[in-house]
Order: sequence, then C-alpha cells, then structure tokens
Amino acid sequence: MNLPQIRLESTFAKIAIVTTPPVQEIEQPPADLDLQQPPAEMKIETTPAKLTIDQTKAWEDMDLKHIFRRIEEFAQQGYEDWLEGMARLSRQGDELMRIEDGGNPLAEQAKENSEDPMYELNVGWVPSHFSVKTNYEPAKVHIDVKVNKPINNTKINKPMIHYTPGKVTIDLPQRNSLKIDFVNLKFVGINFEISI
Repeated sequence: MNLPQIRLESTFAKIAIVTTPPVQEIEQPPADLDLQQPPAEMKIETTPAKLTIDQTKAWEDMDLKHIFRRIEEFAQQGYEDWLEGMARLSRQGDELMRIEDGGNPLAEQAKENSEDPMYELNVGWVPSHFSVKTNYEPAKVHIDVKVNKPINNTKINKPMIHYTPGKVTIDLPQRNSLKIDFVNLKFVGINFEISI
C-alpha cells in the first residue's frame, strides 16, 4: 500500500564567528630623578664655663697674708689707734682740767695707761667657715642652624600606551535550507489523476 508522504529535509544555518582579541601594551619609562639635598649650615658658638675660687680670706685666717694686705691692715690699725689715743688724751685732759670736781683722776689715769687690755678668747675655726669663695658661671652654647630645602628637578615620563582594538568577524558558511519532497501523492481531478 502506497501511502502518500510529504518529506521535509531541513538544514540549519551555521554562523562562524572569528574573534581577534584586543592587544594593549603599556610601557612606563622610569622617571628621570634629579634630587639634591644641600647640607644644613650649622654654627655653634660656645662661651666656656668659668670657675673662680677666691681663698684670700682663708689665707688671712691662717695669718698667711700678702705683704700689701699686711701694710694696708697695719696702716688702718695705726690710724685707728691714733684716733683712739687722741680721744683718750682729750678725755684725760678734760678730767685733769676738772680736778676740782673731786675724785683722783691722776691715779685712775695712771692705772688705765699702765694696764694691758683684756683680750677675749673664744673657740674659732682656722680657716673660718665659708672663707673660700667660689663662683661658677656655666658655659653658654648658641646653636644657629639654617636648613636648606631639597632641590628636586625630577622629570616625570608619561606612560606609552599602544592599543590595538579587537575584531569580530561574523560569517554565514552554511545557509539554512528546507527541501520538500512528495511521494505517492496524487491529485485526483475530474476524470483524471496526476501523480505529484
């Protein structure tokens, strides 16, 4: 039995895609470095320390005096003794001038002029405390610093960029198709029959 058949044969389309990737090249030249640092300028002024020790009083306490000091003391002591003697003679003269007021001024004056003076004796330290004088002036340091800024003549180099864009190529190597075939198909018309 021959059944009529319709045969369909289809072919799909084929798409070909060819891709060329993009290429990017970046080259970074190093910077031209020109950097200078001038040294700082520093000035230091120092005033040295000064220590003075005066032990004149200590030597005088031990009776080890300079000859000029002895002469000065003897002159001063002689002047004071002379003034004291003048005052005593004036006082005694006044007492004798008023002998009529009573008393015995001659005997009192003879006793006063013949007796040695009474000296006081006390414990002392030789040399005496704080007889050595010290004076200290500390050192002075003056520092003057001048800072010099760095000299920067660095040249920056820009990067070199090379870019090749990518490509996409689309092709249709095979088109789609549809084949239709008829088997055992007959057209029956009026008074005739045709095979298709």
